[in-house]
Amino acid sequence: MDIAIRSRKLRITKAMRATVEEKVSRLSRYLDGMERAEVWFAEEQNPRIADKEICEITMFGHGHIVRAKGAAADPLAAVDRVVDKLEHRMEKLKGKLVGRSHPRRSGLANGSNGARAIADESLDSAPEEPGTRIVKTKQFDIKPMTPEEAALQMELLGHDFFFFTNAETERAAVVYRRADTNIGLIDTT
Repeated sequence: MDIAIRSRKLRITKAMRATVEEKVSRLSRYLDGMERAEVWFAEEQNPRIADKEICEITMFGHGHIVRAKGAAADPLAAVDRVVDKLEHRMEKLKGKLVGRSHPRRSGLANGSNGARAIADESLDSAPEEPGTRIVKTKQFDIKPMTPEEAALQMELLGHDFFFFTNAETERAAVVYRRADTNIGLIDTT
């Protein structure tokens, strides 16, 4: 597995790099085929926040992106929190993938051949004020998928919504997390 470690305003020692690489590489045992991992460290500057060290890990493989973010008082504790979240998400993904290969156990109505959307993050939004402007733009590839697959990808990324091309209608669509914790679908006509 290819592991890239980056940081902002935080010095990464060789020992810390080795520990992070070892912990992240162990995640591949949960799901074979994870090709690449990006580890990002940052330090919160607000003195009121106790958990200043932030770690975000994004893993790529099987056409999926699995991401988790955690914070703690020291960087290695933040890595431990993120690894725990990723283990849970990867086990969930593996269960869904196995469920697709066994139709009688699958809860999906129409399983597809594995096309997935690749998205980085949701668009950062500023508060609605007169004269607001777009401060960040993201571009990503969109591949057709079913709403169930899009909902799974949304959960794996830890987002509240996910934009995709609906494989059933071949139109743009969005799945989103509702306030009652269910999933909603917005499909264009």
